[in-house]
Amino acid sequence: MADAAAIAGGAAGVDLMEAAGRAVAETVLERHLPRPVVVLCGPGNNGGDGLVAARHLHAAGWPVRVASLGDRAALRGDAAWAAQSWKGPVEPLRAGLVDGHPLMIDALFGAGLGRPIEGAAAELIDKMNREALQVVAVDVPSGLHGDSGEVMGRAPVAECTVTFFRAKPGHYSVEGLRRCGVLKIADIGVPCSVLEAINPQLWRNAPALWREHLLFNDPATHKYARGHLTILGGAVATGAARLAATAARRAGAGLVSIAAQRAVMAIYQAAEPGNLITEVGEGGDFACLLADERRNAILVGPGSGVNERTRDSVAAALATGRAVVLDADAITVFSADPSSLFEAIRGPVLLTPHEGEFRRLFPDLSALPGKVERAREAACRSGATVLLKGPDTVIAAPDGRAVINTHAPATLATAGSGDVLAGIAGGLMAQGLAPLAAGSAAAWLHGDCAFRFERPGMIAEDLIDRIPEALAAVMPGDRSGRRGR
Repeated sequence: MADAAAIAGGAAGVDLMEAAGRAVAETVLERHLPRPVVVLCGPGNNGGDGLVAARHLHAAGWPVRVASLGDRAALRGDAAWAAQSWKGPVEPLRAGLVDGHPLMIDALFGAGLGRPIEGAAAELIDKMNREALQVVAVDVPSGLHGDSGEVMGRAPVAECTVTFFRAKPGHYSVEGLRRCGVLKIADIGVPCSVLEAINPQLWRNAPALWREHLLFNDPATHKYARGHLTILGGAVATGAARLAATAARRAGAGLVSIAAQRAVMAIYQAAEPGNLITEVGEGGDFACLLADERRNAILVGPGSGVNERTRDSVAAALATGRAVVLDADAITVFSADPSSLFEAIRGPVLLTPHEGEFRRLFPDLSALPGKVERAREAACRSGATVLLKGPDTVIAAPDGRAVINTHAPATLATAGSGDVLAGIAGGLMAQGLAPLAAGSAAAWLHGDCAFRFERPGMIAEDLIDRIPEALAAVMPGDRSGRRGR
């Protein structure tokens, strides 16, 4: 899309292709010593980029072989120009090209492939993966869809992927993270003004998106100004609400209360002394507690149980119109009747499901291609911002804006980690952040805490003590205490 917009604006297609192929060749020269290289070229512009890369590597003295899928004479447009500029032989695509373990440049298919890879290309990619060849991919590893991140039958595992102008959503999908290796974004001369025409509504998560919205220490501030988060405490999995509450306080909430039943109040009271404990019975009691408007943010779900108390408490929270985070059991309890949840949403709400919980609320969305589109459609349908968890967490707002977070190590796959995430998000919303900003910041900080642990054996409790370090690392220069939305 960016290439087409640039060409429509007057850029020459052959100039863009020359720059793209040269960028691929330069990446290979930077990363490898001279060695045999096989360039795999497809029938479109991706193959043209590969032919230009082959020419530059040959000029640098590398032993280069070019293999093409289809007839070289059938190429059209800029790809035909690239084929004419390559003066060496072109071989047919076959599995034997991997013999001797050369470096492979994958320029078979680009980001818009719309069908599964079959035939000789499929056989060759499978053999490349079995033999763990080093692969440099052009734009995307062939078979990885640039928008959805789905694998169209198969795709090679690359050590490096060279893409152009801007990254694509597929690069940051689960399969993209598995297959792209080091991602290099090359400037090939597409003007930045193209972004205005494309008007993207998708960003990769980074502190620059939300750091100015964080509330920092103003000499005149006090705990009530930093918000009061109220969390529904469960009767069995009591640790979940405790993790969330402590994480929320570390994230800056001025006060955090856990609303617990009399039978388990002693458990909560004997734990972290800074968590305030309030007795509530059934859902009606929770509604009475929320009559205090100073309780400006509410979290329901961590360890609360899949029961009527949780369901009634969600309804009470949403009826306030205040900031609400719904996690875990607060999502699952509506699996039989999702529409009743959506109809009750009237204020700033953040849903934080993992994939299983997402399917319970949105069973029909599994057929949509790509996590970003699934999260966007769920947000539009529900009226809430949706934080769909995973190594490629997507935070999507009802208006279509979305953020992909990949700042998250595999060590986060541990019990209680999601409770900490929900607590951070609730603590930030208590301080005035809107759901999209709070969800994006929480996802980043959550991952950053895990990266800071820096050794095996991390558990959810280890994340909480590192929240201040993660926050300090993203503090804006102005700490005047401004609020933002």
